[in-house]
Amino acid sequence: MSKATIRLADQFFRPRQDVLESSTLESSLKQCQDTGRLDAFLLREPGGDVPEPHVYWDSDVAKVMEGMAYAVKLNPESPMRARLDALVDRVVSAQQPDGYLNTHFTVVEKENRWRMLSWAHELYCAGHLIEAAVAHFEATGSRKFLDAMCRYADYIAQVFGRGDGQKRGYPGHEELELALAKLFRATGERKYLDLAKYFVDERGQEPHYFSQVEKTQSESGLAQLQCHKPVREQTEAVGHAVRAVYLYSGMADVASLTGDGELLAVCEKLFDNIVNKKMYITGGIGSTRHGEAFCNAYVLPNAEAYAESCASIGMIFFAHRMLKITGDRKYADVVERELYNGAISGLSLSGSEFFYVNPLEVGSSFQEGGHVQHVRQKWFGCSCCPTSYCRFIPQLQDFCFRAEENTLWVDIPAAADIRTDAYSASISGAYPYDGKIRMTVSSKAVMTLKVRIMGFTGGAFSARLNGEEFQPAVEKGYAVISRAFAEGDTLEWEFSMPPRMVFANPLVSADSGCAAVCRGPVVYAFETADNPGSIAGYSLRAYENNFRIVPADGLPDGTMAVECDGYVQDVSPDAPLYSWRPVSFKPVRLKGIPYALWQNRAESEMRVFLPLK
Repeated sequence: MSKATIRLADQFFRPRQDVLESSTLESSLKQCQDTGRLDAFLLREPGGDVPEPHVYWDSDVAKVMEGMAYAVKLNPESPMRARLDALVDRVVSAQQPDGYLNTHFTVVEKENRWRMLSWAHELYCAGHLIEAAVAHFEATGSRKFLDAMCRYADYIAQVFGRGDGQKRGYPGHEELELALAKLFRATGERKYLDLAKYFVDERGQEPHYFSQVEKTQSESGLAQLQCHKPVREQTEAVGHAVRAVYLYSGMADVASLTGDGELLAVCEKLFDNIVNKKMYITGGIGSTRHGEAFCNAYVLPNAEAYAESCASIGMIFFAHRMLKITGDRKYADVVERELYNGAISGLSLSGSEFFYVNPLEVGSSFQEGGHVQHVRQKWFGCSCCPTSYCRFIPQLQDFCFRAEENTLWVDIPAAADIRTDAYSASISGAYPYDGKIRMTVSSKAVMTLKVRIMGFTGGAFSARLNGEEFQPAVEKGYAVISRAFAEGDTLEWEFSMPPRMVFANPLVSADSGCAAVCRGPVVYAFETADNPGSIAGYSLRAYENNFRIVPADGLPDGTMAVECDGYVQDVSPDAPLYSWRPVSFKPVRLKGIPYALWQNRAESEMRVFLPLK
């Protein structure tokens, strides 16, 4: 396969990568140092100034290291390289002679190694360490971290399995499955894929390991961990949302790498269940804070939405895998919805403040507590989301383009420069704020170009080659053109993306009588920073609404807001709590900004779905 170098040049994603090293990674490294996460790998006995390593601390450090590796891959001259290598030395120094590597169970609960899988995150931490090692190897070529994690994976394979004396357990918090698939791809060692397949196939088998062997979970609690039944019998997304999409990603990997059509069909059913019944318009998943879990179908409250940042990022991992396996546009449509809305909303424009949860409504009565905050935070006690952004942001270009041998997939047409051994091209435009895209081929090449026709267009688009209109073939929602390109050839695409109101399924009671405003892939949010009064009093004009696209105030250059006709309740601050008189409304022009950018200017109330009037 051709080696590809992709550099984003757009106004939406590129600024996030511009502050990746100086802000997102730097702030997370400092927090990991200040909280004791980095020093935990020195294996010092807790006490005094030495905090006790938590069961999930290793995963936080691993995700930051993975992000550092991707940053080095983006910029081989990055000063992050030396710091990353030093961290690799520290982490590897904590590995035990048998290959085991976990700070909590090496220092705090030595006697409980592998005895509390359902909640202790042991195998989850191992997965993140493996992912970090693979990323380090791919970015630097060094095998030091990779070989250490191979030793760890070999040890895990000795402990778990169906052989005599082995434990028939599996991860409580899934993640190791997809990490082992990455390790297989990096090393070519089939044993790592076999171990991933074991963990997938053993999950949910009777007797249920967590309830019958560990006795740590009730039968009713098994669904929270997606092990209430074997995965091949599961058709509905249930339980902890992050765990679920990590599992489904691992299942997709195993299905793809082993040619398992039955398992892939299960992944397709689970994906469709989420998207059609359990996903917010922003792409958020996991609608309740109780267990950070999926609710029943169509239960999608707005103000109480959990929609954890990690869950949206994990949903991208799952959807992107399914896209690569099937080539079906519907998976790219979900990746795009997440990228421009629910997955990026948890990170501030500064790159150093974070949302753990991403509600669709925040009013004056918003209930804060724990990870549930209405303003982004520097860090959390459980900081899986900040550290997830460390590794997510440097991968953004990989979710937009797939540069394969003599084929370029434009899944999301963000402005970018793309160079491979076989071809090079540049894409320009103001997407997602404008549907006009221009691609210039900068090298002579015989290649196939596949450009996604976004679902929101309804199939409406136009295409020009060197100024002349043409009609390309369409396959699985992609416009396809195969030809011998000359240097300087240009392709221009225009996709229809007028502002419009979007209505939820009538079974979503939280959105009854309401509508959201979208344009292209962008969901808009109405903030009190742009509009008068309280968001509780906003409503949209139901018919013949006059939409207008205008520059957003106080947000990055190029950010476009939408103005529309609406109403605001005319309520005096001295009004009684209850009255015989109905509330009156006055017409106003409401302004919405991209949901992903809300709460970046000042503390503000916000709402996505507004009542119709």
